[in-house]
Amino acid sequence: MNTRLQHRHRIAIGAVGAALLLAVAGCGADSTNDASSGSVAASDRTTVSVEAVDGVGEVLVDTKGAALYTADQEKDGKVRCTDSCAEIWIPLTVPGSAEPTASDDVPGELGVAKRPGGARQVSYDGEPLYSFADDPMAGEVTGNGLSDSFGGRLFSWHVVKAGGDPADGGAQPSSSPY
Repeated sequence: MNTRLQHRHRIAIGAVGAALLLAVAGCGADSTNDASSGSVAASDRTTVSVEAVDGVGEVLVDTKGAALYTADQEKDGKVRCTDSCAEIWIPLTVPGSAEPTASDDVPGELGVAKRPGGARQVSYDGEPLYSFADDPMAGEVTGNGLSDSFGGRLFSWHVVKAGGDPADGGAQPSSSPY
């Protein structure tokens, strides 16, 4: 091969290599909140913020505006909602070593609780946070005051008010069919 042809060949290989590097570097860089897992992407989005919900008041919400709940049985910070429970009460998680972030109006402290299997679940003042799969849409609260049982373990759920106190269950049903 002559020198000129070798030079063109090297340029072409270099361009293909650079394009591949850019493509690989871009993989996963633009993750989004996975509604089925509750995972929050490592990005500049706020993990938890506050939103007014009619009939309930100011509550904590995730990046999609879904109300966040805690279970009385996890007040000690230990994750007990697993398996089929975590299909109804979706753990709010952060990927890898990402730290959860809060908007300025969130008065409590966010942290991370380790789930069985290694996922990192967002906690608020030490209590693991969940969204409720049966909430019909963002800005609606239907799981407040519910009690249910998974694997023989009873759970009592409360939406988290912006002050950190569980919301009064009010006229919500006292149990769910799960």
